[in-house]
Amino acid sequence: MPTNSNQSERQSEFVRNLVAFAQQHRASHWAGTFAEFLEKILPTNPRGIARNSHQYAWDMIRWQGSEIDQQGHARYRLFADELYGIDDALERLADYFKAASAGSEVGRRLLLMLGPPSGGKSSIVILLKRGLEEYSHTDEGALYAIQGCPVHETPLHLVPYTLRPQFRETYGVEVVGDLCPLCRSRLAERRTDGRDAVEDPSAHRREDKLAGDFMQMPVHRIFISEAGRVGIGTYAPHDPTTADIADLVGSVDLSKVAEYGDEGDPRAWSWSGAMYASSRGVLEMIEILKVKREFLYLLLTLTQEKNVKVSRFPLIYLDEAVLAHTNLAEFRRFLQESENEALLDRMVIIQVPYTLSYKEEARIYRKLISSATAFKEVHLDPHVMHTAAVFAILTRLHEGEDKESELSKKVRVHAGEDVEGVNQADAEHIKAKMPEEGLGGVSPRFVINALSNAIIQSDVKSLTTMEMLLALKDAIDSDARIDPKKKRKWVDFLVIGRKDFYNRWVKEDVHKALFVSFEQEAQDLLNKYLDEVEATLDNRPVKDPITNDERKPDERFLRSVEEKIHISDSGKQSFRQEVVRKAMGAFKRGEKFALSSHERLQEAIKQYLFEQRRDVLRLVSSTTRPDDEAKQKISVVEQRLVDEYGYDTYSAREALNYVTTLLAQE
Repeated sequence: MPTNSNQSERQSEFVRNLVAFAQQHRASHWAGTFAEFLEKILPTNPRGIARNSHQYAWDMIRWQGSEIDQQGHARYRLFADELYGIDDALERLADYFKAASAGSEVGRRLLLMLGPPSGGKSSIVILLKRGLEEYSHTDEGALYAIQGCPVHETPLHLVPYTLRPQFRETYGVEVVGDLCPLCRSRLAERRTDGRDAVEDPSAHRREDKLAGDFMQMPVHRIFISEAGRVGIGTYAPHDPTTADIADLVGSVDLSKVAEYGDEGDPRAWSWSGAMYASSRGVLEMIEILKVKREFLYLLLTLTQEKNVKVSRFPLIYLDEAVLAHTNLAEFRRFLQESENEALLDRMVIIQVPYTLSYKEEARIYRKLISSATAFKEVHLDPHVMHTAAVFAILTRLHEGEDKESELSKKVRVHAGEDVEGVNQADAEHIKAKMPEEGLGGVSPRFVINALSNAIIQSDVKSLTTMEMLLALKDAIDSDARIDPKKKRKWVDFLVIGRKDFYNRWVKEDVHKALFVSFEQEAQDLLNKYLDEVEATLDNRPVKDPITNDERKPDERFLRSVEEKIHISDSGKQSFRQEVVRKAMGAFKRGEKFALSSHERLQEAIKQYLFEQRRDVLRLVSSTTRPDDEAKQKISVVEQRLVDEYGYDTYSAREALNYVTTLLAQE
């Protein structure tokens, strides 16, 4: 639990951040006539004001910031704190907006995100929507629209077609699109009450016609808001038999027909459709392939032509990015119908798979449980999340005839770990070999549900990795959706996660906790290994530090270390040369060659030390009736596990007992 001072400091920091955010996003409201807009607003940023929806979204993504990772891929801050392990999909999404903003044909395509449930599709769209809302409140993201326009269209649509070439030469930007039917009708006549339209914010509800004087058309700054239906619209499918296309494009408002006397009067039209709300921003289509075919053709016409045709009106120009998402089952059914080829040709499809990195998967779990009260009251041992994540990744890999060792190797490769016999090129090949990997398997929700059930059944307010594995097994056994063959396979994956990952992690924790001087012992052993290797490669004797006598290099010691990471006799020479090269490189840079300087050698040193101290560990953790000295040793080990390695008292004792069992089996 945090101390009162820490809690107070965090609260103060939050308030400071809140004030800074408010100052950064303090928006200046503006309203005036089109003439005033041309004089005061447009000259300050013609390019920004003339942006279309794709350019605006791309500018927002860049405004949020990005960084380039070690592989040269861009990681965008808009998604960094919420979405983990799907950087490739997010980069393709950003590339879509980048290409569309450059004026390519990509901007005339519907973006379809395809992936399994709980893969992050909806979260991507939510983050884009929240980003657009935030951006519109900044100076860089200022948006202006004709006041009272149902599609909040840009004031630049008021520029007559005959003057647009001159406008382009003057301001260096192109005007695309035309006035909506309602704004066009407002320009037809003068108001009957004689008041200036700009003085009345509700002017569009009355006779606010301007006798063709478009310079007096009211203009104001707008702010994207999903709740306010400005720049963001969302459509979720209904029962296909009752779904009404009016949800997208509106319909005749019968209550106003009597007032205006004509169903073709734009004032008698209900402009409540999701397409109109989305103008200047994004339209989210949830489970898009479940809608009627006429809906799809309407959407694809919108993306291709930027126009919508509804009865009694000419074409209505709408500028918006259409972002849709669906699951694999619906998409495969869609592919089977040949008449859908034309529709597919007008889509940009981005696969959003589950992550294949168990490290990123564990981050997803932590995010999902961060706000759950039940998890706040229960301690999880430090390997619960990662071991559960390993199981999840195994279910998502290609179901071939791979041996257990190969599957474990693939899991480690996908997590970016160094794996024996796999170089960087091989790792990239493994990742690219099966593009369908990640589109199936268990979802993060499956794992979190199993953890929740385990916590509910826990009496000690502590959950160990072994208890988590049992909870996952129960979840698999009790899930009627999983066929028996897959159940057996998934239970085998739990065994792989335990044997090849958890066993290694928990043994390492206990070993380090047992020996207070572990780091120094390991560094001394590393120095000894380097001395022996250098003497072997130089073919010279080694001077014994105690007797001062010269002796041959200790080949038995070198091999006993190297065999811990399966360095073969034929491969020992190249491995040793690699170690010496890294050591010399560190020396030239003025750095110390430490355990962290060579990951594989570090693993070998740790395992060597562990083997040497095995008997001591058995003595400490397996004494049935320990004397005072043994009790003291046990207490010290448990406390170090608690203080330094993320355990509580219960899970520390369980870890000690489990490692003792493992040693007895070896």
